[in-house]
Amino acid sequence: MTKLSVNINKIATLRNARGGNVPDVLKVAVDCESFGAQGITIHPRPDERHIRYQDALDLKKVVRTELNIEGNPEKKFIDLVLKIKPVQVTLVPDAPDALTSNSGWDTIKNEQFLSEIIAEFHKAGIRTSIFIGTEAAMIERAAKIGTNRVELYTEPYAAQFSANPQKAVEPFVKAAQVALANGLALNAGHDLNLENLNFFYKNIPELAEVSIGHALIADALYYGLHNTIQMYLRQLSNG
Repeated sequence: MTKLSVNINKIATLRNARGGNVPDVLKVAVDCESFGAQGITIHPRPDERHIRYQDALDLKKVVRTELNIEGNPEKKFIDLVLKIKPVQVTLVPDAPDALTSNSGWDTIKNEQFLSEIIAEFHKAGIRTSIFIGTEAAMIERAAKIGTNRVELYTEPYAAQFSANPQKAVEPFVKAAQVALANGLALNAGHDLNLENLNFFYKNIPELAEVSIGHALIADALYYGLHNTIQMYLRQLSNG
């Protein structure tokens, strides 16, 4: 079964636009779980333009499924993760001013850096995942680094999907095969939505988890949050 982890960054963005606590990030996280989500994802950035570091600390107290914290492993982020001890940390190589994540790790260039950080998280009992592209060499090196999982960066798949779904998914099928052959579990995320998720799932049935935020929250404006989560869960099936 592929788990659906809902990224609630956009809820925090909406709250921050007006100030105060509407919408309530903690309540939305709890509601997402009650509506069927099997995980909650957050990506606190240094400027705290959406999820704040205090949100992360508060969410640890209320999330009952799997809390996944994404981010670039600079010192403040590492300290936060070690304090919270979420189920999973996903390491993402985005610059502090990045609008959104836009590339996977060069695991060869950053092998020592990532190895040391992952070892530290493992000592704390935290499952690790590395945000990564489809290059076989990068995935193989990720396995040597010691990560538990890789999260396939699916923006290229989403961008090509409407023109040629089969061509779009082929690099990810191959990447999944390399990851599994090297003992890595598979996550995926970025620009997955109601149109392209089921095709991806059916072609890569070994997926452990997908993390979806922007598209899901946008769909919720039309369909409602409860109904939208159920719609995404239905995409993670062979029906």
